[in-house]
Amino acid sequence: MTSREMFVHLDAIFKAGLERVDPYRMIRNRVRVTGDRLIVDMEGARHEIDLAPFRRIVVLGTGKATAPMARAFEEILGDRLTSGLIVVKYGHTVPLTRIEIRESGHPVPDENGVAGGREILRLADAADSETLVLTLISGGGSALLPAPLSYRAEGKETTLTLADKQGVTKALLRCGADITEINCIRKHLSGLKGGRLLQHIAPARSVNFILSDVIGDDLSSIASGITAPDPTTFADALGIIEKYGIADEVGDAVLATLKLGREGRIPETLKPGAPEAGLSTNILIGSNTAALLAAGEAAERLGYHLVRLTARITGDADETARVLAAVAADAATLELAAKKPCCILSGGEPVVHLKGSGKGGRNQQMALVALGEMEKRPDLFGGVAFLAASTDGNDGPTDAAGAFASLEVLEEAKRAGLSIREFLADNDSYRFFETIGRLYKTGPTNTNVCDLHITLVRP
Repeated sequence: MTSREMFVHLDAIFKAGLERVDPYRMIRNRVRVTGDRLIVDMEGARHEIDLAPFRRIVVLGTGKATAPMARAFEEILGDRLTSGLIVVKYGHTVPLTRIEIRESGHPVPDENGVAGGREILRLADAADSETLVLTLISGGGSALLPAPLSYRAEGKETTLTLADKQGVTKALLRCGADITEINCIRKHLSGLKGGRLLQHIAPARSVNFILSDVIGDDLSSIASGITAPDPTTFADALGIIEKYGIADEVGDAVLATLKLGREGRIPETLKPGAPEAGLSTNILIGSNTAALLAAGEAAERLGYHLVRLTARITGDADETARVLAAVAADAATLELAAKKPCCILSGGEPVVHLKGSGKGGRNQQMALVALGEMEKRPDLFGGVAFLAASTDGNDGPTDAAGAFASLEVLEEAKRAGLSIREFLADNDSYRFFETIGRLYKTGPTNTNVCDLHITLVRP
């Protein structure tokens, strides 16, 4: 089997994972209206909602994958659907007729997101006991729907600004904080995250359809837990800033807000047991694990012996890539993981600790680190091909989902005179792989369940 054929297989395996977590298909296959009942059949759980008591049905949503979810509900509900609004990442759209769609910035929030947040809150406040609110939530919702916190303390009204939220987001991304830590701080600077949206929706009932991009599928972390009670506190948020030593970067207004909250002078986020939570039902519709299972099934159909490592990879992207490269080397030389040909799968969301000013994302970084391991010991990587890619189609602030690594790619880089070490030092993985045409581009996928890492080893 040639390297070209292995790259085709990597693409097919990745796309099989995407297909399993296509939000439009999942909603259409598992949600229906029968008479006056909205019936949701998820794996291991069935929900039935009597629609008769509701005069209005409103859809609210945010995230990279909510547009196809909204399209599915337009088709399912038809004339029963009153109105709605979703906020998505630029370019992650589909045609809608009853639900308004707005685009905003990710991973750094922008003014369009602030405007979208204000409108979402207006619609939530207008919901009453005869309104059913369906919320559609996926990864990216935190940045896409900023609603800077307003509060009264020390005798004055204070409203955080978009610049405040942009500054703290950039600082957190630079320092390598993981998504759970980032979201903890976002919740405590927001007027709708950390379950606060439910306080605006009440007394209306809400049913929330959630596509997970969080390791372990913690509902309080996905899109910063817009519809989930929040177990974290202002004190936790301050602890994260202290942990990474970024107090000087996040801005005086952010620090002052978090300190006032820690002192109890600003109301906390929604906590477990709050009455507003009792009016809400959260339904998980997809996750990285589901994508990983489907990718493995595709690999087996292609004739590979399968090894699924984990769907819970976090931590440093460089170290993750070195571990996966070591597993690949052992599979290639000793067949420790499985007999050849084999496919080794993992998923999750590691982080990059930025050192340079180049362009890239965590998956491109992982592919470049893996390529560096191959350069050190090419004798260990015969017949190995690797792909790391983001399921939303955008790895970091780039138009690529990820990148490929193999000995063939290494030779192409050498012929182009590229230094792996220099590009890694500048975190410039995108331009490295762009130069030799080994970026992996899918375009926006309209789903988002973290990343997949696929290693193929042939005889």
